Amino acid sequence: MPCSADRQSGCFHSNTRASLPRNMIENSMFEEEPDVVDLAKDSTAFPALEPDEVVYEPRSSRLLVRGLGENDLDDEEEDYESSARLLGMSFINRSSTHNPSSSPYNRQAPPRLCSCPSARMLVVGVFILVLVASMAMALYFLPGCTFTKAGCGKANSSTPMEPSYPNSTNGELFPWNEIRLPASVRPVNYDLSLTPNLTSMTFTGRTVINMTILHDTKRIVLHSSELIITKATFQVGEDKSVEVKVLEYKPWQQIAVSFLEDLKVGQVCVLTLDYAANLSHTYDGFYNSSYNDKTGAKRVLAATQFEPQAARKAFPCFDEPAFKATFLVRITREPGYITLSNMPQAKTTTLPSGLLEDEFEQTGVNMSTYLVAFIVANFTSITRNVSNTLVSVYSVPEKKEHTHYALDTASTLLHFYNTFFHIDYPLRKLDLVAIPDFLAGAMENWGLITFRETSLLVGNQSSPLDKQLIANVVAHELAHQWFGNLVTMRWWNDLWLNEGFATYWQYTSLMTEFPQLDLGNVFLGVRFKALAKDSLNSSHPVSVSSQVTTPEQVSEMFDSVTYEKGASLLLMLKTTLPDGQFRKGLIKYLDKYRGSNTVTEDLWNSLTQVGVQESVSDMMRTWTLQNGFPLVTVSRKGGHVTLTQEHFLLSADNATHTSNLWHIPVTYVNDSCSSAPSCRQIFTLRNKTATLNVSDSVKWLKFNYMNTGFYIVHYGDEGWATLIDALKTDINTLTPHDRASLIHNIFALSRLGRVSFRQVLNLLDYATNETETAPLTEALSQLSSVYRLLDKRQEQRLVARMKVYIWGHFGQLMDSQDWGEEESVSKQELRSVLLEMACIYNKEYIYFCWFKNIYTFKIPGDLQRVVFSTAAQSDLRWLSLMEAYSSTTYDSEKRKILQALASTQDPQSIVWILSTGLEGGIIQTQELPLVISTMSDGFAGHLLVWDFVKENWDRIIEKFPVGSYPIQSIIKSTTSQFSTQTHLEEVQGFFSNLKERGSQMRSVQEALETIRLNQLWMDRNLPTLRIWL
Repeated sequence: MPCSADRQSGCFHSNTRASLPRNMIENSMFEEEPDVVDLAKDSTAFPALEPDEVVYEPRSSRLLVRGLGENDLDDEEEDYESSARLLGMSFINRSSTHNPSSSPYNRQAPPRLCSCPSARMLVVGVFILVLVASMAMALYFLPGCTFTKAGCGKANSSTPMEPSYPNSTNGELFPWNEIRLPASVRPVNYDLSLTPNLTSMTFTGRTVINMTILHDTKRIVLHSSELIITKATFQVGEDKSVEVKVLEYKPWQQIAVSFLEDLKVGQVCVLTLDYAANLSHTYDGFYNSSYNDKTGAKRVLAATQFEPQAARKAFPCFDEPAFKATFLVRITREPGYITLSNMPQAKTTTLPSGLLEDEFEQTGVNMSTYLVAFIVANFTSITRNVSNTLVSVYSVPEKKEHTHYALDTASTLLHFYNTFFHIDYPLRKLDLVAIPDFLAGAMENWGLITFRETSLLVGNQSSPLDKQLIANVVAHELAHQWFGNLVTMRWWNDLWLNEGFATYWQYTSLMTEFPQLDLGNVFLGVRFKALAKDSLNSSHPVSVSSQVTTPEQVSEMFDSVTYEKGASLLLMLKTTLPDGQFRKGLIKYLDKYRGSNTVTEDLWNSLTQVGVQESVSDMMRTWTLQNGFPLVTVSRKGGHVTLTQEHFLLSADNATHTSNLWHIPVTYVNDSCSSAPSCRQIFTLRNKTATLNVSDSVKWLKFNYMNTGFYIVHYGDEGWATLIDALKTDINTLTPHDRASLIHNIFALSRLGRVSFRQVLNLLDYATNETETAPLTEALSQLSSVYRLLDKRQEQRLVARMKVYIWGHFGQLMDSQDWGEEESVSKQELRSVLLEMACIYNKEYIYFCWFKNIYTFKIPGDLQRVVFSTAAQSDLRWLSLMEAYSSTTYDSEKRKILQALASTQDPQSIVWILSTGLEGGIIQTQELPLVISTMSDGFAGHLLVWDFVKENWDRIIEKFPVGSYPIQSIIKSTTSQFSTQTHLEEVQGFFSNLKERGSQMRSVQEALETIRLNQLWMDRNLPTLRIWL
């Protein structure tokens, strides 16, 4: 999906469920629980439900009630599921014949022996009556019970319990009561006709769905949201088409058609729906957008964004990933526009009204609905033929000159993926389209990939850092054409099969084809970011086995765990398997499941079947089915090295999860051979503790070579001291990535409370001799986080000392930076970080930062944000930047100016930018999360932004759906630097009052956890910081 533009930009600039069973690697975890009711074996436990009451469920998320119905999820599936919720609801909706008042258990009055019973007899009688009534009620509520004269010994095998159904919008019962669709019908083909009106911002449509019946059913249920159905007809086989009534249940965005007679297995049917709707004013569905051309005239367009669940806002459909079908699209337009869709245009017809109807070829591949796309706009393009595929990059006419780099990059990467996967891209064309108003970084629609302008357009003379961002996003979206489009996860709980792979391949492909972009450092930062997210209790497994059903739950799957942790686990697996096995397994996986849907276990099976001796599943289930990651503690006595694993869990209440175990491929090097890949040795840690034997002559060991493993290592006091001495003696004894890994690990251990901050500073003492990008950017990022926490707590003395400390350790390196053009991307990254910190932490340097460049004809691209941000601290220069923001046509430069404008400490300017961003216009609403993130770093901004979010929450969630990545970003940005009880209570109180408007989001739990951990860190370290700094 939506590859977030912020997610691609590198780690050091970022501000960034239910728990699973314990003992995850024990065999018992993968067996059924003893209290599972297996209805496939015990048919008397519950009456059978109709087959169309069975919903699609991923095999990796089995429910506790099994064997209901006969849903053929795939050809190999013999174990069918139904929803436990459906059964639970059916308990309370019994037939009126089960009324207790008519129960044969009512006692008959005994013969009257006297006219005035004693008090004792009254008490006994009342007791007996209460007892009998209680028994009757208990028997009544027993499942599967049919009342007879003989009692309740007869199983209710003949009369099924009636489910409880909700009411439709017209008051009739809606014939379905699950948020997931029934499995009785499968769409085969959609014939879509749409007529958008870009003046009234409305559209009309007709959807013709050809479908087959998989199970006898009296209902067809599909999705529709914010569409007004004006007419519906239904046809069975060659029978005459008849008009039918459509029922709607808005809370679940479903519509249904009911029938008096069963539709029979194997029948072919056609449902035709005419409808009308408004073009969406948010960023999903079929939405309208606008921009100003070079003359200042307003231009309008319409585009789509359907992932994860918004295709239903453009046309009625079976809007779940497993309901793949083919699509034929027709779009009516005015002559001044062009239209684009997934497939090449087949023909254009002039209508009597003067409008033009563009018809596109029918898709030659089965697609999930979220991958359908269409655009009506006035765009221009450049094209190139690559391996029999026409590759095009579209933009507004004024920015055509900025499309060349994207075309070159896409062409190179398409050839790389075709070759590497041994499966050619299956469509005849591949369009990359820059949309002026687009929320996500990009979207992988098959054959029609959509982008933000800032994620696709860049001038040929732009800096390599700007081109690195474009290449990252293009590589991610092209990887999706195989992982996500060709092979699609069955349900959103396995979203990582799409996004984890696309993230992994974006870095792997670029490191292969564009080594000059230095993506290795960025990928390392991404892994550090994933570890930070996954260290919290509010994290979730990569493959979620708990329910992911509501739109909010689905949206929340698009997070750092799904993307970055997923990619990190793939890297770890690739470096663990024998050479070539990873690639062979992926080729087998893609070839076997092309055109269909998968679950995580399908991937592990494919990798295991290509010659790997040990089951990949046994190892990787411990990483994907439980949240978090391990802490490996090392202790050494002579040649015996003891490794102990435990769950690395940051917790304010010191909770531990010692039962969580992983199969850890522990890699290590030692002092005799530590830099070359051939030095790497590997040891698999499966149990809580294991012993590794090394030579007594080995002076030190460095674990997790190049940080390719997803774990943190604690060396103990003696081990840390030995490694620190080694670095002070010879800084090159470890690779730059290994040095960055040590810095990251010791800061994480300090946050966990396993090492003191004094030990952190001891390690950083070596960094005065450091010159490499990866360790320096990690050290500066970690120190900046501490600095911002102290600044927000108004610990001014410590803030001043932190500045002195940072300048003392890195000032000489800052002073040595050249302000001219720099070719190396890695050196550009380092230079921009160093000079940005210099301009922030040294007031005298601010003057230098600005006037060094004010008379420069061209500011290097990597230094533009530094210079602009320095200028923005002056009222007069801030206004000049605002004018530049309105006039510049270079998208990368425009975004840097916006970040500079948002860095102001002037309250009036802060409020104006926030209000303008929310309204849209001069500052597009899509940029509001970036504005909020930037402002939250500043002292003046962080409280104003939090107040703004509280006051405008309802308007914000109108723009960005609850649970979406922008909402996650906004919550994290505004709360992650709070560290007081007052702020904790304020944040908790605000979100708890939101109810369905956001109170249950995982990102809220993460925010509360983070504040508590910040409190704990402050309580633990403030006294000692005052001494040490």
